[in-house]
Amino acid sequence: MDHAAEAHRTDLMTITRFVLNEQSKYPEARGDFTMLLNHIVIGCKFVCSTVSKAGLAKLPGLARETNVLAGLAKLFGLARETNVLGEKQKKLDVLSNEVFIKALISSGRTCILVSEEDEEATFVEPSKRGRYIVVFDPLDGSSNINCGVSVGTIFGIYMVKDKENPTLADVLRPGSNMVAAGYCMYGRSCTLVLSTGNGVNGFTLDPSLGEFLLTHPNIRIPNKGNIYSVNEGNTGIWDLPTGIYVGRCKFPPYGSSAKSLSMVADVHRTLLYGGISLYPGDDKSPNGELRVLYEVFPMSYLVEQAGGQSFTGKKRALDVVPKKIHEMSPVFLGSYDDVEEIKLLYETYDRPTSNSSSSILRWFGGSV
Repeated sequence: MDHAAEAHRTDLMTITRFVLNEQSKYPEARGDFTMLLNHIVIGCKFVCSTVSKAGLAKLPGLARETNVLAGLAKLFGLARETNVLGEKQKKLDVLSNEVFIKALISSGRTCILVSEEDEEATFVEPSKRGRYIVVFDPLDGSSNINCGVSVGTIFGIYMVKDKENPTLADVLRPGSNMVAAGYCMYGRSCTLVLSTGNGVNGFTLDPSLGEFLLTHPNIRIPNKGNIYSVNEGNTGIWDLPTGIYVGRCKFPPYGSSAKSLSMVADVHRTLLYGGISLYPGDDKSPNGELRVLYEVFPMSYLVEQAGGQSFTGKKRALDVVPKKIHEMSPVFLGSYDDVEEIKLLYETYDRPTSNSSSSILRWFGGSV
């Protein structure tokens, strides 16, 4: 037996151990942030298990496996809604939202929660209040579960100025004020990507251990990639800089089209392989379709920490100051050089008039 190899294999860096190691670098740290992340991880494990069962609920022989979900749900007070074989099962995005809300409040380390699923922000009662604000999309891309596209949870964390008197002003701050951000992608494997302001690291859930293990240390996005992802169904109503940029990608010397229906899957691929993910505004939705606080900011934070860039068409994405908790914005994020190219196009061309669609169609060879 190769004892050295066995010792190496058992010296596993779990996400808890990783965060504790980071905490030890700050003697003044009290462990609050570590506790908060532990509760986020619990929520991710629950949602991962639920998503993996979603397409199998009506197959015979799954009753025993669903007892695991019921047991986890009971911890969060959701037992009645989690019988995946019953008719009263809640939609996965609603269930995921409740799981994260309850997990975050029970951590005792949060004071304000902003979720894509809730119209208003949740203010934690004083007895359970901590010093962190969490903004999150509990299940991005949930409508795609039945067609096998990866979905995920996106989150960002701020620190409140005064936990005794938290206000929405503590939330409506630039993304550059975040202290951490991450996402958990649920697909063939479950991967959690996290940054606490010192680079980006990826962890993969080992089902046999029930632990997230460090599998992608110090992720660095290539300076330039050969993949772009965008919804080309809106080509005719893009602004001119976006149309020109995608036209250059669509007709090489470089670039190949890659399409996905989930922001988490798009950004994950871009982080690992480089390239650019484009979520532009258009004539129909001039402010784009992504929420600033819990989609644009966390993903931009991760991309920048990995050495890339994020741009709204007007400015650095993390410099945006939102006025509403569900405010939207276009965003272009990915490899540094690729984003630099589209920034140059926006500097070159003014915001086009409403008849710019004709120019874009001509660029793509369509009829006017």
